[in-house]
Amino acid sequence: MAIWAIVPAAGVGSRLGGPVPKQYLPLLGRTVVERSIDCLLALAGVTRVVVAIGADDVYWQKLPMAQHPRVTVVTGGSERQTSVLNALRSILAEANSDDWVLVHDAVRPCVKSDDIDNLIHRVKDDEVGGLLAATMDNTVKRAKKGELSIRVAETLDRTHLYNALTPQMFRVEKLFNALSEAAEQNAPITDEASAMERMGWAPLLVEGCKTNIKITHSSDLLLAEAILNNSQQPKG
Repeated sequence: MAIWAIVPAAGVGSRLGGPVPKQYLPLLGRTVVERSIDCLLALAGVTRVVVAIGADDVYWQKLPMAQHPRVTVVTGGSERQTSVLNALRSILAEANSDDWVLVHDAVRPCVKSDDIDNLIHRVKDDEVGGLLAATMDNTVKRAKKGELSIRVAETLDRTHLYNALTPQMFRVEKLFNALSEAAEQNAPITDEASAMERMGWAPLLVEGCKTNIKITHSSDLLLAEAILNNSQQPKG
């Protein structure tokens, strides 16, 4: 079973702010993106990690990770699906259509190796593929916007609600076709699973650890430091 990995890292991190994209911010002596890639390189079964960076990226080539023999780079786009599509195109000549691809956020440096191993184990014989996900603990409100305020429209039943995490794992050809069709039809895609859902497929949900956080705000960096300081992380 061949497994490829893709890391979309072309974002500018506008919600966090600052001149440096969030994937290149320092995190315990390395950058966020390096720690996220480390988690994939720790898997012996991963053939290659393809990182999609921005066309004007001036940070990647300065990283030691840029010289890693199992890491290659492609130019990404302004949207996540463009970055993943470009990365998929770069491996189509080498990959078999039924090879697996793991897509992992560049800003999820705290994913546990055990969770990725479990995802691979659960999904490898599945017809569709799947993703790491976490149950929602808080009461969830749907909002309605007024002229001067935002108010509660209703309280949702969270019994069947999950937060989507990464990695997400799908067959190379199926994911490529799903993302390509979504791009052609200008369909909004927030993650790879949503592209698969548009095709009528139901991805498998594999429960993962809630410490697999996404770096979005500056406070998330502090939380990531605490998580990493209390765990054994692979050094890619």
